Amino acid sequence: MSKIITPDLCDEFPEVQVVEPGFNNYGGVRQFGGEIVTVKCFEDNSVVKEQVGLPGNGRVMVVDGGASKRNALLGDMLAEKAAENGWAGLIIYGCIRDVDEIGETDLGVQALGTVPRKTEKRGIGDLNIPVTFHGVTFRPGQYVYADNNGIIVSEKPLV
Repeated sequence: MSKIITPDLCDEFPEVQVVEPGFNNYGGVRQFGGEIVTVKCFEDNSVVKEQVGLPGNGRVMVVDGGASKRNALLGDMLAEKAAENGWAGLIIYGCIRDVDEIGETDLGVQALGTVPRKTEKRGIGDLNIPVTFHGVTFRPGQYVYADNNGIIVSEKPLV
């Protein structure tokens, strides 16, 4: 994949949507992008766990965790599984944990923050539905690109 620089992509493709600021870059891959797969869950990462166990094929999982800061939706074991299975990255509207290990994982990860508590697995969550946060609706099949400058969403692949 070509180098992803979101300011340059915004200049070249002014039609992209720009996600409002507030995310931090935690992964070992600092710039990433790909086709969107969505997960909507709240304090239960069961669907995230299922998905990282499947082939990612360079896609990006966008997880709407309802901005909860009580439980981490991603930890080192799930991040490693995602990297092994070819996911380009995860964007989490919520928190993660094990940030030192995730920072050494070959995976892009952006999230709102960190918290040490894991979720309970209750098997609750939705896959591949539109999710909206930080001023943008993410739809399965769209494309998302992220770097230290921010996150953008496009109807078509840009790189």
